[in-house]
Amino acid sequence: MARVVSRRNRFATRIAVAALALLWLAPMPGRSQTPPAATTPAPSTTPTTPPAATPASPPAATAPATPTPPAAQAPPTSPPAAQAPAAPPAAAQAPAAQTPAAQAPATQAPTAPAPSAQAPTPPAAPPSGQAADPFGEELTLTAKTVVFVKGSADWDTAFETITDSLKKLGTYLDKQNIKPSGPPLVVYTSTDDNGFTYQAEFPVDEAPKTPPKDISIGKSPEGKALKFVHRGSYDNMDNTYEAITNHLDDKKLEAKDMFIEEYMTDPLKTDQDKLVINVFVPLK
Repeated sequence: MARVVSRRNRFATRIAVAALALLWLAPMPGRSQTPPAATTPAPSTTPTTPPAATPASPPAATAPATPTPPAAQAPPTSPPAAQAPAAPPAAAQAPAAQTPAAQAPATQAPTAPAPSAQAPTPPAAPPSGQAADPFGEELTLTAKTVVFVKGSADWDTAFETITDSLKKLGTYLDKQNIKPSGPPLVVYTSTDDNGFTYQAEFPVDEAPKTPPKDISIGKSPEGKALKFVHRGSYDNMDNTYEAITNHLDDKKLEAKDMFIEEYMTDPLKTDQDKLVINVFVPLK
């Protein structure tokens, strides 16, 4: 179905999210250097050296040098005391070791949007109080008598072209005093990247006897199909068709090169953001 949006953009989003997660998880040079910075309390051992530099030397000048050697031996005992504060750096490193753990949630945060980025935008939900819309419901279409006009359009002017065809049919039926027996249909008979061909149809209980040359009488499609529901503007139907494509892939179902839109709300009178359209996908 060429109407369906390509999923290459979604794959590109997955790659971008994965790259962002790797950047957050990669070890940062600044973080690995913080523990050595905590070892700087080693200079705090230097204040212990002042006892070695204490003015014990002046008394050594008055007294025999023998008392001074014990004083000179005192500094060697101070290094063990200087080594004792080495324990606080280890304690200081403990919080530093905990900071990466504290940062762990931050590294996991970029991965959170990944599911929303990967997942396709679901069709709009029905109003509160209503049952959930069917999505991929299997059914069998029954052929109905329809009056229709054929046309073609590009995707940029698709909605305007379709509504013009439906307006033309509605005007003709009004003049013939024929009431449609159901909602209007748009059958997409072929599609490509540039545009599509279609049939705009109105089901009727009794076909007119002498329709004009540009209006035909025929039958609507029949056979096994899947039913989906779209709510919202025609421009946002790409999201619905992408979800339909994903559903067909997951179920490994093969669809015909045709799909049908049934307009449950009048596209000529309803605001686009309030449209309700049944989408039928005939299966092979």
